[in-house]
Amino acid sequence: MKTQDFDFYLPPELIAQFPVPQRTGSRMLYVNSPTAELYDTEFSKLSDYVRKGDVFVFNDTQVIKARLRGTKKMTRGKVEVMVERILDDHHVLAGIRSSHAPKADTQLLLAESIEASVIARQGEFYTLHFHNPEPVTELLERFGQLPLPPYIERCASTTDEARYQTVYARNPGAVAAPTAGLHFDPDMISTLQSLNVTITYVTLHVGAGTFQPVRVENIADHVMHHERFHIPQSTALAIEHAQMTGGRVLAVGTTTLRALEACAMMHQGKIVEGYGDTNIFITPGYRFQIVERLLTNFHLPRSTLLMLVSAFSGVDLMRKAYQHAIDSGYRFFSYGDAMLIERQS
Repeated sequence: MKTQDFDFYLPPELIAQFPVPQRTGSRMLYVNSPTAELYDTEFSKLSDYVRKGDVFVFNDTQVIKARLRGTKKMTRGKVEVMVERILDDHHVLAGIRSSHAPKADTQLLLAESIEASVIARQGEFYTLHFHNPEPVTELLERFGQLPLPPYIERCASTTDEARYQTVYARNPGAVAAPTAGLHFDPDMISTLQSLNVTITYVTLHVGAGTFQPVRVENIADHVMHHERFHIPQSTALAIEHAQMTGGRVLAVGTTTLRALEACAMMHQGKIVEGYGDTNIFITPGYRFQIVERLLTNFHLPRSTLLMLVSAFSGVDLMRKAYQHAIDSGYRFFSYGDAMLIERQS
């Protein structure tokens, strides 16, 4: 397929710049792929669409304060560093914006407090060595800024520091939130548990590549970014039990779906405990092995995530769903409304 097959015009006013006052206050479009029907509803009514024995799998990654501004020590040229991945206590993989691409051994002063040097370049990213004695995680928490998505046209506020995290975030490492999870509050999770829904988790640290459009003409030529994930034993057991007893596996977010489907590809269709690194690119024609239901937000034009949800529901139905959402004034992207999708048969 062509990248242009996944393009659409989105009125700028539908790009959500702020979250709704209450986490569960968003609208939700229910996409019943087997019947090709769409239903407008509210996220607060999510419990109407579950049944006993269902498994909800959440991504418990935590967004780090990954943006650092500073200068090159020799030239005083301005730089902006966006940490993509923490490699260890003193090394990161990061993108760097500057007037001239930094060379190896370039010395940086970030946030007027962090001494760093460029070690090497790997494609669009650089390996940086942080010289301060404190671990990278502590330095980012003290001096970094929350990296709001590029389509949110304002600086992060103290409100964002709470609302651009899920209520169950506990494993730092992401540079973007798993946004489908932003709709949940503790009461919603408790309500699901009271209905005998199993709540379980994976960890996939979302990278900045999630915002990148596909720039090649043929989607088969696109090179997907890598992301690390972890599947706990409790999650593997919960999914195995659901498969044996007729429960349905619902992925909260495309990142959760990617972790589960990547694990299944590595282990002959099974979910097993362990760590992995994936650049899985899910496009129409992909055969899903684990996930039967997907809760997600509305995604960018020409993006890999739009291609993923089109594979899940069917291309024509997803086009219809997006046009309906635009015509109905749904709010798009990270702080936007939700979509619950049943997998096509």
